[in-house]
Amino acid sequence: MRELDRIDRKILEELQREGRLAMTELASRVGLSPTPCTERVRRLEREGVITGYHARVDPHALGKSLLVFVEIKLSVKSGDVFDRIRKEMMFVPEVMECHLVSGDFDYLIKARIGEMGEYRQLLGNILLKLPAAVESRSYVVMEELKESLYVPVDR
Repeated sequence: MRELDRIDRKILEELQREGRLAMTELASRVGLSPTPCTERVRRLEREGVITGYHARVDPHALGKSLLVFVEIKLSVKSGDVFDRIRKEMMFVPEVMECHLVSGDFDYLIKARIGEMGEYRQLLGNILLKLPAAVESRSYVVMEELKESLYVPVDR
């Protein structure tokens, strides 16, 4: 991947703020005509810098108002175990994010559910799918202060 220049970074900044921006408007904001702007966006997509465009959905509108974080500790750590966990977590729809982390626990999971009854079922499901899970710790979010997908674009 080549180095991102000032205009590439401005394009990324604008698209992160407003992914449905018309190409003519984006071109105007970054100081290009539409054709070169479109070519740059396509190149950024091809190179994997832009990985997709998403609709942000209000979880409360779908009855998924409960946000929980779960720490999982494993008794055994190996490449095979990590691969199996990666595959299993892809098929748990309530799991929004799953991260292998350093520290006292091995995995940090972010999940969205409707109510506490679903949480018990989700935790049981996760623990069954994770080989060698020996300990878990959960955090139920009481208030969401900030959630963002924005990645700062240094200039």
